[in-house]
Amino acid sequence: MPSVPNSLGISNMVLDITNPPSGSRDHRQVVWNDRFAADVRHKAHMWFREDFGLESDWTSTALVPVDAESSLAIVVRMDGVIAGLPAAEVVIDEFQENLVWSSEICDGDRVQAGDVIGHLSGSVRSILQIERVVLNLLGRLSGIATTTRNFVDAIQETSCRIYDTRKTVPGWRLLDKYAVHCGGGYNHRMGLYDAILIKDNHLAALGENGVPPADAVHRTQEFISKTFPADRANQMVVEIEVDSLNQLANVLPALPDIVLLDNMSIDELRQSVSLRKEISPEVVLEASGGITLKNISAIAKSGVDRISTGAPTHTSSWLDIGLDWSSFSCSEKK
Repeated sequence: MPSVPNSLGISNMVLDITNPPSGSRDHRQVVWNDRFAADVRHKAHMWFREDFGLESDWTSTALVPVDAESSLAIVVRMDGVIAGLPAAEVVIDEFQENLVWSSEICDGDRVQAGDVIGHLSGSVRSILQIERVVLNLLGRLSGIATTTRNFVDAIQETSCRIYDTRKTVPGWRLLDKYAVHCGGGYNHRMGLYDAILIKDNHLAALGENGVPPADAVHRTQEFISKTFPADRANQMVVEIEVDSLNQLANVLPALPDIVLLDNMSIDELRQSVSLRKEISPEVVLEASGGITLKNISAIAKSGVDRISTGAPTHTSSWLDIGLDWSSFSCSEKK
C-alpha cells in the first residue's frame, strides 16, 4: 500500500476547523490566508491569458492615451452579500500596473443597490484591461454568498446548519466554497481526499447485492485506523448516505460521524431523528436532495442537524456589480 502523507494535501493550506458540533468531527472550513492568496495569484495569470492571449488589449491601446489616469468606484447594482474582496485585491496587485485598490466593506457584509464596495485608481488602460476579471470574480462569489445567506436566513429559527457540496466550477472550488462561508454557510468535504462519504454507488460496486451499510462503515473505519497516522485519522469524517429508514436503522449502531438522509420526506426525516435518538444519539444527521428555499425551513424543523445543498454554487445568479468613473486626467489627446 502506498504511503499516506500526514497532511491533507494542497488544500490543507487554506482549511481550518471552525465550530464543529459538540462531540463530533466536522469538515474543515475554507479560510482566507496567505496560501489561499497564492492560489488566487496563480489563477489570475490564467484569467489574464484568457483576455490577452499572447498579445494585448488592442481596443484600449488604439483609443486611450498611454498616460491617462482615472479613479472609479466599484458599485453594486442590487442588494446582496459581498464575497471575494481579498481575492480581487490580489488579482489587481498581480496585474503589476501600479493600480491602487481600497475596499470600503468586508466579505460577508450585506449591501444594497448603489452601495460602493471599493475604489480603484491608476492607468485607464490598465483599469479597462482588468475590469472584467475583477467584476467576474466579485459578481460570481457575491452571488454565491447571497444565495447562501438566503438559505441561512430561512432556517435561522433552528440550530440547523447549511453545508455546500462539490458541485463547483472546476478550478474554482476553494473560491466557491469560500463564498459559501462568507454567506454564513459551512463547507462540506473539499474533495475525495479529506473525508469518507459512502454513497449508494459505492455499496453497489461491491457486488451484485451490495453490502449492508453498517459493514461499509466498519470497513472504512478499519481502513482509516490502519492507513493514517493518529492525528490525520482523527480528522477524517466518516459519512454514509442512506435513503430508507431500514438502512438508517442498520447503520446507526456502526457509529459513522454523519448519516446523509437522501431525498427523504419531512415525515421520514422526523422518524429518522427519533430513530437516531433511540439508537445512537451522537451520530449527526444531514438532509440532502431537492433542497429549495420553499422547503428548507420545514426540513430544518424536522430536527436534522444539517442540510447540504449544491444550489448556492451551481444555481446562483451573479450579483450585478459595475464600475462608476469619478475622475479622468491625461496630458495628451489622442
